Amino acid sequence: MPLALYALTAGAFGIGVTEFVIMGLLIDVSKDLGVSISAAGLLISGYALGVVIGAPILGAIAGKWSKKTLLMALMVVFTVGNLACAIAPDYWTLMAARVLTAFAHASFFGVGSVVATSLVAPNKKASAIAIMFTGLTVANILGVPFGTWLGQAYGWRATFWAVTLIGIVAFAVIAALVPKDNAADDKQEASQGVLAVLGRRSVILGLLTTVLSWVGVFAGFTYIAPILTQITGFSEAAVSPILLVFGGGLVVGNLFGGWLADRHLIPTIVGSLVALAVVLLAMTAAIHQPVLAVIAIGLFGAAAFATVSPLQMWVLAKAEGAGQGLASSFNIAAFNLGNAIGAWLGGAVIDHGPGLGSVTFVAGLVPIAALAVALIAIRLDRRSADNAALASPAE
Repeated sequence: MPLALYALTAGAFGIGVTEFVIMGLLIDVSKDLGVSISAAGLLISGYALGVVIGAPILGAIAGKWSKKTLLMALMVVFTVGNLACAIAPDYWTLMAARVLTAFAHASFFGVGSVVATSLVAPNKKASAIAIMFTGLTVANILGVPFGTWLGQAYGWRATFWAVTLIGIVAFAVIAALVPKDNAADDKQEASQGVLAVLGRRSVILGLLTTVLSWVGVFAGFTYIAPILTQITGFSEAAVSPILLVFGGGLVVGNLFGGWLADRHLIPTIVGSLVALAVVLLAMTAAIHQPVLAVIAIGLFGAAAFATVSPLQMWVLAKAEGAGQGLASSFNIAAFNLGNAIGAWLGGAVIDHGPGLGSVTFVAGLVPIAALAVALIAIRLDRRSADNAALASPAE
């Protein structure tokens, strides 16, 4: 694979750390800032909503700059946002800084997905996307556990100082390795792509599938630290090593999902959604036994990220010729809209529903809805293809 692809992976690593490390620091942030755990969980929702808002705003800018220039600018936004998190004096300032940081997220992965697929052969496009997203998975194996340990040992602000340094390094690597491109083509894509993307039924259904699948993921994952400490009975110090198991699952699921998607895209989408629902539902019982809980969390990571590159590739394929960069950014925003709703849903289950022990059960029901939407989209696509074949003149 080209070195430029691994430069994108470096940026993805930094974004992955800042997005996910807050889960392991919820208890520390809530104590330091004097807010409840569910209120601290809203910092995840705020970040996710920032991704959703940033996608269309920065999508318009994407057409005026080359992809390389945009990627570098996004890393500047990311770095400044994390610096603001590190020095935030109160909860609402931290929330605003998280939203600012999130603005870079959707466009980075959206534009990065298009750049990644342009660097490889057609039969390796999903794998290229998976390699870029490996930055997220490695962030969960190395960055998030280390960031959680760092925050617990030296205060949660130290973690954001460390992520700020990661942003500077990622900017330098992207500047050095990502090839230059022509902004003129992107400008035409931006001017013509939005309406074309939003007007395609298959793209909309693909985005809805993404949202629903990650509502389930984040409803379960947002509150993983309190689940492990209050339900399973682990100490706070044990959370970081267990997150390492989750991160290992992410790497395996991400690469395996990309490999399968390059060969059988639609079956991979269906199978990964089924696996996600089954694992989350099974976790409801597993979290009451330490060994089973750790195994289930590893499987949860694998099932969650096995959906990522297939869903991203599906939307890119449906947006062919209609602004792929924008469609890709919207799908990243869809992931994060699911994150925001999922974090809220998990908090609602804790505060107003059956409680912390039922979070994974409720989370497991949502990917079933995602599967239903995906199957509807697949059926409609097949019907459209059949109609087109019937309408074509016989040879």
